[in-house]
Amino acid sequence: AEIDEGLYSRQLYVLGHEAMKRMQTSNVLVSGLRGLGVEVAKNLVLGGVKSVTLHDPQPAAWPDLASQFYLREEDVGQNRAEATLPRLAELNAYVAVTSTRQPLSQELLAPFQVVVLTNSSLEEQLWVGDFCHSHGIKLVVADTRGLFGQLFCDFGDDMVVTDTNGEQPLSAMVSMVTKGCPGEVTCLDEARHGFETGDFVTFTEVEGMEELNSCGPVEIRVLGPYTFSIGDTSGFGDYMPKHIRFKRLREALVEPELMITDFGKAERPPIMHWGWQALHRFIRQHGRPPRPRHQGDAAEVVALTREVAPGAELDEELLRELAFQATGDLAPVNAFIGGLAAQEVMKAVSGKFTPITQWLYFDALECLPEENKETVLTEEQCRPRNSRYDGQIAVFGAELQAKLGAQKYFVVGAGAIGCELLKNFAMVGLGCGPEGCITVTDMDTIEKSNLNRQFLFRPWDVTKLKSERAAAAVREMNPALRVSSRPDRVGPDTERVYDDDFFEALDGVANALDNVDARLYMDRRCVYYRKPLLESGTLGTKGNVQVVIPFLSESYSSSQDPPEKAIPICTLKNFPNAIEHTLQWARDEFEGLFKQPAENVNQYLTDPKFVERTLRLAGTQPLEVLEAVQRSLVSERPRAWPDCVAWACRHWHRQYSNNIRQLLHNFPPGQVGDTGGGGPGWIGSLGMDQVPWGGALGPLGCFRVPWDGSGPLGWIRSLGGGTGSLGVLYSLWGWIRSLGMDQVPWGGALGPLGCFRVPWDGSGPLGWIRSLGGGHWVPWGALQSLGMDQVPWDGSGPLGGGTGSLGVL
Repeated sequence: AEIDEGLYSRQLYVLGHEAMKRMQTSNVLVSGLRGLGVEVAKNLVLGGVKSVTLHDPQPAAWPDLASQFYLREEDVGQNRAEATLPRLAELNAYVAVTSTRQPLSQELLAPFQVVVLTNSSLEEQLWVGDFCHSHGIKLVVADTRGLFGQLFCDFGDDMVVTDTNGEQPLSAMVSMVTKGCPGEVTCLDEARHGFETGDFVTFTEVEGMEELNSCGPVEIRVLGPYTFSIGDTSGFGDYMPKHIRFKRLREALVEPELMITDFGKAERPPIMHWGWQALHRFIRQHGRPPRPRHQGDAAEVVALTREVAPGAELDEELLRELAFQATGDLAPVNAFIGGLAAQEVMKAVSGKFTPITQWLYFDALECLPEENKETVLTEEQCRPRNSRYDGQIAVFGAELQAKLGAQKYFVVGAGAIGCELLKNFAMVGLGCGPEGCITVTDMDTIEKSNLNRQFLFRPWDVTKLKSERAAAAVREMNPALRVSSRPDRVGPDTERVYDDDFFEALDGVANALDNVDARLYMDRRCVYYRKPLLESGTLGTKGNVQVVIPFLSESYSSSQDPPEKAIPICTLKNFPNAIEHTLQWARDEFEGLFKQPAENVNQYLTDPKFVERTLRLAGTQPLEVLEAVQRSLVSERPRAWPDCVAWACRHWHRQYSNNIRQLLHNFPPGQVGDTGGGGPGWIGSLGMDQVPWGGALGPLGCFRVPWDGSGPLGWIRSLGGGTGSLGVLYSLWGWIRSLGMDQVPWGGALGPLGCFRVPWDGSGPLGWIRSLGGGHWVPWGALQSLGMDQVPWDGSGPLGGGTGSLGVL
């Protein structure tokens, strides 16, 4: 099936077409439709697998509402999978969503490529794990208990990973390669190479050790920011995809391979691994999980853990917390573990990115009170109250739940992160009390590409305001939520809306923004009003979170990301030798011509303080800015269409003829210098050393090239798509056809204007050119308006260098 690029555009950027096609042929079973299961299913449906089957034989219960955002109060008593199905199916019309309530069996599991188990017993996990491993079905087991999370992956005996990290290949210029075992490679000092140990590299254009140019990819070991070793160069081999062997669940329980997610808690995963098995034993013996804050149940879990791991050194306090929170059900933790589980499914079916091998354990115990925990969190405080928040009360107590309901929060942005924040806020009861509220603002409207990630929106919401539709969607998830929406951009121009009274009434701000400027502005506002700020962002598979607490942690503006690798201005202007150089040059050119001057002129015309502010700039900036404004409004202001044509002609010749002539004069082709690495002239670094630079200038006014597409510059044909002496110029001057010049003899030789041959007496199809200036052809009347009618056309004078009556051009 064709991939809907309008829907999956952002995801395709991360995964690529091949991985996406493999996902679209995969059938996934998700067992258990409580809060964790619905998170996994939601992410898979949005991701675009072929089908998702929801399995759950149990009816929805009141405690499920703590985190199951697709269940409503009227669904209590109905089958969980069947009640959830219609709302999940709305997320993506390309994914077939079905449900079943029959018990798990081998016949049920056989058609699927991946099986995800949530809310399942250890006995069920073991037999399903054996069956899946034996039949080539990939298995993911996920579970959460309050602030604790567990994830297990078994992707078979031979999992093939075609791309371990999804990063774009890096490149670096080699300065020196030593001869030896291992050989050491040194890169130019101007930029770090950016490689990691275990990466594979290839070499091109190496002189003196030509064997490197023809060898296959070589695994490296990083020695420093500018050096790495390539091992013994005598044993080069071809790069192969990475193969990973997974143990089946039964084996992995005994010999676990644990992934460390927090090196400050590196000792906890083994203890949680044993404690989770003890929890399963407790539930099997009692038919229920340990009760919240029940000391007797917690002591029994600790004893069972000693049976699971006899002789092991245990953290009893950690195990007691695991028992205390066994009935906890927190939407944010489900969102985190559910997101990881869905991500592992995507890895399993696509072969993209390195999967988790094999166990991952997570805890967020820092969320608990640091002082007086035993008096604040008692068995009475954490007992169930037949409330939709019982799963949260079991962890934090009823007193905190009341405080959450009274919170006033400001959510800035209703995109992908904003949707997740609002959903989690609705589930935990933030702003759901009579004194609480949530305000969400976003000026954007919904587009089709948003539907792949921003799960609060549906196809019929396209073109509507994000903030309005997001507020309406989370209000359905929790009718008690007090949420209002705004369509305003945050910034100085809306401070009359978000004024002192607004900010002083807030308890906190959650950013869900997509640009640094808005983040910095909101950070300054929160610092000024002394409000907590939750800052977060994503980029492909990467994400970041920063919690800013007044007087406790640094603000967002207090630190900055490392600067991106800058391209030296001399390289950009004179010696571009990579595609990114040309892209940056074009961007700078566009902004310098059409963006910055226009912005300065508009500010000059509308802002009375523009000149005053400009004069306070450092160095020569005031003179440069004001001169640019003067040129735009006075000296170079076009009065008519011919002025625009003349400006374009002058600019074209300056950039693509005069500057190149000057560069070749300053740096002759045969010159030996260090700009290109000290070789026989800088031209070699541009891959242009075969161009016959000594020849006469060709049609572009730059150099002679074979216009039939042959030779090292044959790619120039792609600019115009044609052949002949002016094939390439067709794209640059093609707009002339719109001026009624479609009769121009393009096949002719270039005329003295560097554009085309014309009969200068005014006859022929281009005779109308006289009308541009209204005068005789020598001097050309149009040039009189440019103050150039006194130019010595024989080529002498300050702009000399040409021949013929108009050679200067």
